[in-house]
Amino acid sequence: MYHHGCNMEVKILDDKKNRLTIEVKGVDHTLCNSIKSELWNDKHVKIAAYSIRHPQISVPQMIVETDGEESPKNALINAVERLHKNNAKFKKEFAAAIK
Repeated sequence: MYHHGCNMEVKILDDKKNRLTIEVKGVDHTLCNSIKSELWNDKHVKIAAYSIRHPQISVPQMIVETDGEESPKNALINAVERLHKNNAKFKKEFAAAIK
């Protein structure tokens, strides 16, 4: 079983011009779903999907395909950065709300 948190490992399985397939070790469904949802907010993203073949033993695989205007790597980096900003904003607002 992989540990969650800072033990995340990303392995590039396939890196083509418009399509990127990566393996993401050490993350859960929640994070994969969040990244996938955020990728769909990018108008250049044509495909954003992830799959886990066997939840107990498999490593999640994520596929990002773009229209060529933007590289899949950039789309992924931008999505993660937007999530991080939104998360930080949410934490701040939540903390203020419960004081």
